[in-house]
Order: sequence, then structure tokens, then C-alpha cells
Amino acid sequence: MMNSIPISRRTLAIVAVLIPLAGLLGYVALRSGPLAPVAVTVVNVEGRALQPAIFGVGNVEARQIHRIGPIAPGRLLRLSAEVGDAVKVGQLLGEMDPVDNDDRLRSQEALVRRTAAMFEDATARLTHASTQARRYEQLFAEKATSEELLAARRQDLQLATALHAAAREDQARVQSDLQALRAQRASLRLVSPVNGVVTLREVEPGTTVVAGQAVVEVIDPKTLWINTRFDQVSAGGLTAAQPAQIALRSRRGQTLDGQVQRTELRADAVTEELLAKVSFKALPEPLPPIGERAEVTVYLPALPGGPVIPNAAVQRLGKQVGVWVANGESVTFVPVKLGRADLNGHVQVLDGLKVGDAIVLFSEKALNERSRIHVVERLTGVAS
Repeated sequence: MMNSIPISRRTLAIVAVLIPLAGLLGYVALRSGPLAPVAVTVVNVEGRALQPAIFGVGNVEARQIHRIGPIAPGRLLRLSAEVGDAVKVGQLLGEMDPVDNDDRLRSQEALVRRTAAMFEDATARLTHASTQARRYEQLFAEKATSEELLAARRQDLQLATALHAAAREDQARVQSDLQALRAQRASLRLVSPVNGVVTLREVEPGTTVVAGQAVVEVIDPKTLWINTRFDQVSAGGLTAAQPAQIALRSRRGQTLDGQVQRTELRADAVTEELLAKVSFKALPEPLPPIGERAEVTVYLPALPGGPVIPNAAVQRLGKQVGVWVANGESVTFVPVKLGRADLNGHVQVLDGLKVGDAIVLFSEKALNERSRIHVVERLTGVAS
């Protein structure tokens, strides 16, 4: 029989100390060390109808911009329109220097009067020649005149007819030239084509401008809209007549009612954005400057009721998109198929979850299938 190895009291004391210490270390490792549960916040899958919306940014533009200027080169004589002035249709805004246009117009009017007198004289001669020709026709029938005299009267009639036709053509030509000069003179008057507002004054009186150069710009306020850009990923379902909210950069805190006027068939291939025109339901006062930045929110038709989760809960594991479902102290990654989202951070779940499922919203560190969790109401430093 083997002899028992004597154990000193000192050894027993050390063992007595080490055993509780090992237990304490194990407890600390399981609760606050690398093996400790991960603190998470949990939410339940809601069941409700989602109101999707899309957000975009754009600039204030005018559909009808009228850049008014001369059709021929010249010098600006006067300009009475100032930026911000409200103008009416046909209102005179300015005038180009006519130079010798008025003199040429008076000369042409005199030529028109002269050709009119010549036409009257040719008409009288034609009437007289026609009368004489008929008279000699009767006399020749009665054998009261010779054939030579009758031929002479017929020749006079032909000559008078030709002169009358030429006079009529001359009169028509000079009338056309007069109308052209009047149109040219009228083009020197810069008038507003619409009821609108002056937005630009590019040239000052005394400046020489070329044909087609804009002197003043007028817009129709009723045609103001926002040329808006939407991300192509979220812009599905965007159509005309949908309601919108417009926030101008210069009017923070104020939103204006709007409506999608139309969507463009041409998208921006570089920025991957869709373009749409969003109009104001009621024109803001004062009018926003052309080119001002605006933020636009378009509300899409409400979706049918179904499971809805916060966007923050959606995670990616490898190539799968899903959520971590809480099962007591463990978690399971469940792939989901997502639908439309709203601007409040919620997304529709088409497949993978049911209403009432508990899912992880936030966690203090990345989770995996072996993670143990500890549910808390709020994580420090995370907005839940």
C-alpha cells in the first residue's frame, strides 16, 4: 500500500485561494471578456402600410424664358426695364437707335404715293383706250372708219393694258418694301411678349449689340418649376401628378406644396440620376431667384400592409442581405427580401420575416452565429 503524500497547510491555503480566483476569472471572461455576451437593442417586426417617398435636389428654373434683343446689329438707344419689374404683354422695354430707318421709311412712303398716282394714271389710260377700241369696233362694223385706224386703237389698248399691269406690279413691290421697312422699324422696339418679370438686364444704353444678342430677359412666373434629380435606385414608381413638398434653401423651415409636372425620358448616365420637373401649386411670394437650390420630397402611393423593419437593422453577411433574429441569448441570421422604403428609415419586408419577430437593431460589435447576446434598452453612444 502506497504511502500518502503529506500536504502542507500552506499548499492547502494556496489551493483554497486559487480555486475561487479561477472561478472569478472564468466569470469575468464570460461576462466582460471576449466570451461575454454582446449588448444589443431589439425591436419587433411591425405590420403596417408603408408610405414610400423619394428625396431629390434641384434648381429653380423657368420653362418660358424670353431673351429679347434686336434682329439686326445696332446701338441700344434706351432701356426702361429694370430687374424685378413686372411687365405686361406688348409693353415697351427699350428701343434700338433707328439711324436712317425713319428717313428711308418716309422715302418709301413717298414712293408708294407716287406709284399709287402712276397706277391711277395707268388705270385712266386703260379705261380710255378700252373705250376708244370699242368705239372704233362699232364704227368699223358700220363701215364708218378704216381698218388701219381700228388696228391703231387696238394697239393703244394693248399698250395701256401692259402699262397698267406694270404699274400694278410696281405698286405691289413698293408696298411690300414699305411693309418690310415698317417691320424692320418695329423690330427696333423691344417689347415684352408675355406678362412676366424682368430677370436680367445685360446691355446698357449706348452699347452696340449684334443681331440675336439678348438685351433683356423676361420670364413668365407661372412657368417656374424645380428641375429635380432623383437617385435611379429609389426613383421607381415616379410619375407625373404625384404630390411633392418643396423646401427652398433660402427659406429653411418652410415647405411649399408642389406636384410632379413630368419625368424626363433622358437620364444622367454619369451620376445615375433620373430627372423630373416639379412645379409649385401656388407661386411663392416673393418669387425665388432663378437657379436657387431646392430640396424636393415626392410621396409615392401607399403600399399594402405587411412586415416593416428599420433600415438600420438590415445587415449584409457575405452576399446575403438579412437581419439578425434574436432567440433568447443567441442570434440567427435570416436572409430577407426587401421592398420599398420611406424617408423615416423603414423598409418593407417582402419575404423572410413575419410580424412580431424580434430582430437586432443595434449591437455594440459585429455579430456572428456563435455570438451570445444581452438585450439592453439603449447602447451607449448609439442613437437607437
